[in-house]
Amino acid sequence: MTNPAAVHTAPRHAAETSGTGKRGFWIVTSVLALTLTAASAPTPLYGVYAADWHFSSITLTVVFAIYAVALLFALLAFGTLSDAIGRKPVIIAALLLQATGMLWFITADSVTWLVVARIAQGLATGLVSAAVSAALLDLQPPGRTGLAALTNALMSTAGLGAGALGSGALVEYAPHPQRLVYIVVLTAAVVLLVAVILFVDETVTAKRRPQLWSSIAVPKALVPAFLAAAPCLVATLALGGLYLSLGPSLAHELNHSTNHLLGGAVPAMLCGTGAVATAVMRSSSARNCIIVGCTTLAVGPGLTAVALGIGNSPLFYASTVIAGVGFGVGYLGALRSLVTLADPEHRGALVSAIYLVAYTAFSVPVVVAGVVTTREGLEHTAIGFCVVLAALAITALAATLRTSSRAARVAPPSPAGLTDSQSS
Repeated sequence: MTNPAAVHTAPRHAAETSGTGKRGFWIVTSVLALTLTAASAPTPLYGVYAADWHFSSITLTVVFAIYAVALLFALLAFGTLSDAIGRKPVIIAALLLQATGMLWFITADSVTWLVVARIAQGLATGLVSAAVSAALLDLQPPGRTGLAALTNALMSTAGLGAGALGSGALVEYAPHPQRLVYIVVLTAAVVLLVAVILFVDETVTAKRRPQLWSSIAVPKALVPAFLAAAPCLVATLALGGLYLSLGPSLAHELNHSTNHLLGGAVPAMLCGTGAVATAVMRSSSARNCIIVGCTTLAVGPGLTAVALGIGNSPLFYASTVIAGVGFGVGYLGALRSLVTLADPEHRGALVSAIYLVAYTAFSVPVVVAGVVTTREGLEHTAIGFCVVLAALAITALAATLRTSSRAARVAPPSPAGLTDSQSS
């Protein structure tokens, strides 16, 4: 999943041009990858926790969604903190918080401690997101324009997929299934903490008093574009929420199997396909990304609904791959269609508005699905969820085509030689 913080417009500093700057770039990239890997690591274990501690689908989805709530809080409260006190202190604090969350997962013996651990994860992810995105821009190697944004997008999505797949494999085939994956993440967090302290240069030299809480606003001129992109934002994030929370359970029901690697493969397929599609479409215009993304967001979940209705497992996996294209490309297009239109002085408030919509869509629909599941069953709930997502994608596609058609009628001709991707 592309991180909206990738649009951060941090100043570039001397450290970026040095050998240590290049080394720091890849260490910070690893921090981002680990953070997202940790975020999806509990996914294959939700069913195990539910069986061992006898809690319902409602509780399961609340445990999942509380992460997004904590993440959004941290982003809005501390999103600009690294601009004031420096990148390293914020990244170090986030890694310490991530390690603490892993310790709480390792020792968890009740739902309460799962919730506490997920809150720590969400806070760590929100705290590190803006700082890592800014640090990647600061440390980006010379002559590699766009590397920071691409790395951010790919590591975010690939990390989610790797966490779910790796966790599923460890839970299924390794000892201590409810603890080992967290021990691995904890160890990696400690190693990266040392690496950040020793080898990453601070790029913010002019420290100042921090100002907390980002403003949230959509510039009046961008309201139509925001409303047009909102259904795409909601569809992509809600799709990710569905697969990362209930995806393994759906796979288990369809295949009549409790294999946790099989369950972890479902969100991994969605996120992995999204990462590949993002890389392929990275140079495409916002309009083309939304068209491709929303088309696949309509087709993929639509086929998922059919697969669940007829109990066809191969079709379910094929539809997950198709939906994964929309998951990656649709979000990239929606984000790009908005942030490139905003003036620099309004961009921060606009990104905060995007955060609000995105992570609300990531969490609230999943909790609603958990409530409905207790009455209608998992498969029927998922079918309804997918139909709504497909309808949202079609709405976003129609709005994009209508908006771009209107713009083409009123806009002056582009300068000779300027392509659509360059003008977006």
